[in-house]
Amino acid sequence: MEQSLLLLILDLTGTFAFALNGALTAVRAARVDIVGVIALGMITAMGGGIIRDVMLNTSPATFQDWRYLATAVVGALIAFAFGHRLDRLTMPIEVLDAVGLSFFAVTGAMKAVGFGLGPAQAIILGTITAVGGGTIRDALLGRIPSVLSDGLYAVPAFIGALLAVGASLLGLYGPVTAVIAAAVCFLIRVLGVHFGWNAPVPRAWKQRDRRPPER
Repeated sequence: MEQSLLLLILDLTGTFAFALNGALTAVRAARVDIVGVIALGMITAMGGGIIRDVMLNTSPATFQDWRYLATAVVGALIAFAFGHRLDRLTMPIEVLDAVGLSFFAVTGAMKAVGFGLGPAQAIILGTITAVGGGTIRDALLGRIPSVLSDGLYAVPAFIGALLAVGASLLGLYGPVTAVIAAAVCFLIRVLGVHFGWNAPVPRAWKQRDRRPPER
């Protein structure tokens, strides 16, 4: 499989997963109509990629290929139409979020590598691609972005991007290593959600949490 085709497949899969997740979040968290649901789904799905492409000084891929827009709209419409049935499926929704996070971390990093950026810059852009859309969505909903508060979110994306870039530097990047990098990111995120793992927090937070409630 050609690398460009692999990136497209991963990108579209991540776009669909994030659009569905973002739209379902909108249905749960806010009283928005169909326009709001679709808009938030599309922002979640494409926001990170747009930020990445702007930083790469290139026209966003989502505006060059109609398949990105179509995939995002389909995912958002599914959430709008069947949100009442999917609302109870908390873990499957988290799994979809982890899928989008994993694929975008890999594709974002490898696109940066293709533009000639160094390893550190590529890893950073891969992470931004993965978390950017959800961050914009949460900001629009008036919530603290998940990347800043929701346990292991940016960390798995960083690790997935790191593995993909590392494989590229060693000349080993291909379909198998791309899937492995995404799978590691996915596994860390899902385990973090399941076991309630969190990234390290300031010591002041821990001391505050131990204080007895005031009467």
